[in-house]
Order: sequence, then structure tokens, then C-alpha cells
Amino acid sequence: MTEDSPTGATSGIRNLLTIFAVALRLGLTSFGGPIAHIGFFHQEYVVNRRWLSERRFSDLVALCHFLPGPTSSQVGIAVGITRGGLLGGLLAWIAFTAPSAAILIAFGFGVAEFDNLLEGDWLNGLKIAAVAVVAQAVWGMSTTLAPDKTRATIAVLAAIAILLSPIAFGIVIVILVAGAYGWWRCRHYVEESPTEDFAYDIPRWIGIVFAVIFFVLLIGLPLARIILDLDVLAIFDSFFRSGSLVFGGGHVVLPTLETEVVESGWTTAEEFIAGYGTAQAIPGPLFTFSAYLGTVMDVGPGGIPGALIALIAIFLPSFLLVIAILPFWNRLSQATNFRAALVAVNAAVVGILAAALFDPVWTSSIKDPADFALAAAAFGLLMFWKLPSWAVVLLCAAAGVGLSLVR
Repeated sequence: MTEDSPTGATSGIRNLLTIFAVALRLGLTSFGGPIAHIGFFHQEYVVNRRWLSERRFSDLVALCHFLPGPTSSQVGIAVGITRGGLLGGLLAWIAFTAPSAAILIAFGFGVAEFDNLLEGDWLNGLKIAAVAVVAQAVWGMSTTLAPDKTRATIAVLAAIAILLSPIAFGIVIVILVAGAYGWWRCRHYVEESPTEDFAYDIPRWIGIVFAVIFFVLLIGLPLARIILDLDVLAIFDSFFRSGSLVFGGGHVVLPTLETEVVESGWTTAEEFIAGYGTAQAIPGPLFTFSAYLGTVMDVGPGGIPGALIALIAIFLPSFLLVIAILPFWNRLSQATNFRAALVAVNAAVVGILAAALFDPVWTSSIKDPADFALAAAAFGLLMFWKLPSWAVVLLCAAAGVGLSLVR
């Protein structure tokens, strides 16, 4: 063993610990829902740490919008992979997911104190902080990804379409339409904004293997469930399919989960609604609602084992699909027509984020002029004072309590 080996190993461990620590902080502070999480990620990974460029980050966001499952969690996994390989992606997911999963498991065990805690005035401050974070992300991404009339028009039209769309697949349709337009009309932007090559440290054969595993599970689990008639297998199949066939983030998966666990009699409608309300009030991915359901369901092991089964099953498709596509992403993104499509898709992502800034982030947070004043102050602290997002989140939580006292 050379003298350099321990240093290299130590550096690798330190890198993985950093990935874990940063993702954990995001898991503790990222309020506001799936699209708001993208704003927190943008601030931390692009602005503060410069782990990715604006364009590479937007490419990953666009890619994950194409995939079924929780977009923000998939982006976090992909960022972890870019920094620390497959283990980095796993650690990033664990750290981002663990805080909300732990709260929901505790709530599932009937910790009554959480019911009152999650209705506190500090929570209003956290929601207002999400407004500022998403606004900052929209501002920053628009200057890079929609800097001219054509791309700004794409962003505006995408925002309008999302806000007026009555269907859950609106985001996917907007991205597909934007991609088709870019393929047709945006090739002249490609030379001006070439993409950088990015090593994802995943052999292509691993990508193919993970894609095969995904489809084998998607097709095989329902058949195995019928043949073996095991509760654990039934739970894993239901949550795996819920994570595999839903586009658009956490909120869209709720009707599917309700069908799987309420209509089947695994849990009551009252238990389902109680857990859903709690999941919306805490940081982290909404898909961790599955941990609560696994805890309270009348079938399977229940408790912590049931929570882990449901949690792993619903997130597993995200891992499999992200790892399946990343080894091929560089080659795809270097193709001229595909790059042109991404130019328009990235502009559309700005519009999608802007639409989310209004609904649900703004509509669920800003109730009166005092709320708007706090959001404006938080935006100023982020944009001009350059405070880290976690500090602004804590200040807004304290300010939320203060606002309740003067109202």
C-alpha cells in the first residue's frame, strides 16, 4: 500500500460525509413541497457549493421531470451520484429522507404532541421562507436559462399552461411540447451554450441491469403477489407500483396510495387524511408519507418494519430509473438535436417553477400584508445579503411566531 492510499481513502470518506451532511440539512429545512425543494437544492448545490453549474443542474431537473416518481428526491440522488458515485447517491437519499420519515413514523405510533406541534405559528414562517427560496431559484435560473425573448416566451407559456392545466400530467405534457419545439427551432442555441461533459462514474452495463431490474419488478411483483399470497409482498408491490407509475411529484401519488391502502381496507380514511396533513407540514419529500402508512396499516408487520418496507418500495423505482439513465445521459445531451430540445425544456422548467411559486407555494403561505413583508425580507436576505437558506428558514420560523403576537 502506498502512502497516498490512506489520504485518498480519507478524502473519499470525507467527501461522502459532506454529501450526507448537506443532504441532511436539506432534509431538515426543505419545506414547501416538491417544486420548492428544487429551489433549496439550487441554492445549496449550485449557488453555495458550486457542485454543479446552472445548466447541469437544470439538465438533471429536466431529466427527472421525465421520469416517474418524486422529482426532488431523484435530483438529490443524481447530485449525490455526481459527487460520490452510487454510494453518494444512496447517502444523499437517506439523509434527505430520514428526517421526515422519522417524524411520520413517530406520528404513526400516536405521538399526540406532534399534532399540536405541527399547527404552530412557526410553521407559517417556514412556509413563507419557501416562498423566498423558490422566488430566488426562479430569478437565478431565468437569467441563465431564459435570457432572451424566445426562451422567456417558452417559460411564460409553460407557466400559463401549468397554472391552467386541469390534469395531473400537465408538467409532463408541457415538457414534451417544449422539447419538441426545441428540437425543431432551437438548434442555433446549442453552439452558444455547449454542455459540459460530466462523469457519473456508472458503467453502462450497470445502467442496463438497473433498467432490467425495474421492469422485472414492475411486471413480476403483481404475479408473485397472486401466486404467493404474502402480506409483505402485497405491500411491496402496491408501494412499488405507486412509485413507478406516477408523474409530477408527491401530491400526485396520493390518489394512487388512497386506492391501494384505503379501498383495500389496509387503513381507514381518517388515518390516511391525518397522515397526509402531517406529511404536508414537515420538511422533506412527500413520498415519506409511505412510512406513516406502513406504520399504521392493519396488514403486514406494521410499526417500523412495515414503515421501512413501504418506504423502500415506493422510492426504489426512483433509484433504479435514475441509475439506469445517467450512464447514457452525457452522450444523449451532446447530440445537437437533443441538446436543442433541452434548451427549450430548461426554459420550460423555469416556467414550471414560476407556476409553483404561485400555486401551491404562494397560495398556501401568503395570507396578508405581514406575510408578504416577511417573504420580501427573506428574499432580500437570500439575494442581496447572501445568507444561507437554512439561516433564513430559521429566522422566518422565529418571525412567524413574532407575527402571531402582533396580529
